[in-house]
Amino acid sequence: MYIVGYFLMAAAKVMDVVLLFFMWVVIFRAILSWVNPDPYNAIVRFINNVTEPVLYPIRSRLPVNYGGIDFSPIVIFLVIIFMRTFVVNSLMRIAASLI
Repeated sequence: MYIVGYFLMAAAKVMDVVLLFFMWVVIFRAILSWVNPDPYNAIVRFINNVTEPVLYPIRSRLPVNYGGIDFSPIVIFLVIIFMRTFVVNSLMRIAASLI
């Protein structure tokens, strides 16, 4: 059973790193929204391509009547914090019990 425990621990660590990376990408996206970046820049296109599939469904459901402020990154932050706290820690706890 220890192999399953190590697999779950590795999966939890990879998920934690991916979620942390995505959180930073969303932060960079929010910072880029404050300035007028070149839309043909490779980095700007990468950030937009990675974050838009996640932000668009939330943006379409949230009202934008609050002075034009986009609250979708805040919702994504809350989801990422929940996933890092609940899912990753639960996987780590299950993995520790199997080792």
